Amino acid sequence: MSLDSVRDELARLAPDLSIIDDGRSTATVLEAADVHNVAPDQIAKTLCVDVGGRIVLVVMAGTARLDNKRAREALGGKPRFLGPEAVLDVTSHPVGGVCPFGLPAPLPVYCDESLQAFDEIIPAAGSITASVRMTPQRLVELTGGVWVHVRQDGK
Repeated sequence: MSLDSVRDELARLAPDLSIIDDGRSTATVLEAADVHNVAPDQIAKTLCVDVGGRIVLVVMAGTARLDNKRAREALGGKPRFLGPEAVLDVTSHPVGGVCPFGLPAPLPVYCDESLQAFDEIIPAAGSITASVRMTPQRLVELTGGVWVHVRQDGK
C-alpha cells in the first residue's frame, strides 16, 4: 500500500520521475548505495521525529548524523525519534522505506543542506526495495521542504 501511495503521488506531481524497484533491499544506506552504485551520502535518508508533539520529517545525506543543538534551533524544539511502529502509523512507510511522499497526511519536511553537495540524490519510495532519483532542489519543490543545517560537523 505504501509504495502505491508514493507511486500515485509521484505520478500526479512528477510524472517524469520513475520508481526504481528491482527487489533488492535498499533498507539501509549502505544497501541502497550498493544497489544504486552511488556514494552513501547520495542516499537521502528520511528521519521521522517528534518535536514537542509535532511530527516532522528530516531528510539528510546518508551518513550524516543529526546534531541535537542545531536540530532544536532549526525545528523549534528537541527532536525525539519515533519508534518503528509509530513511524509506520504516521507515514504509512516501514522503517527503511520512509520518504516524504505518499503520506496519509501532510507533514512538515526539512531538508538538510548536506544534500546540496550532490547533483542527484536517492530517497526511498515507500518500501524497503524502492527508491527514486532526483535533484535535491526537486525534492524540496515536491515536498514544500525547507532547507536547514541540522547535521553534525564533519558531515
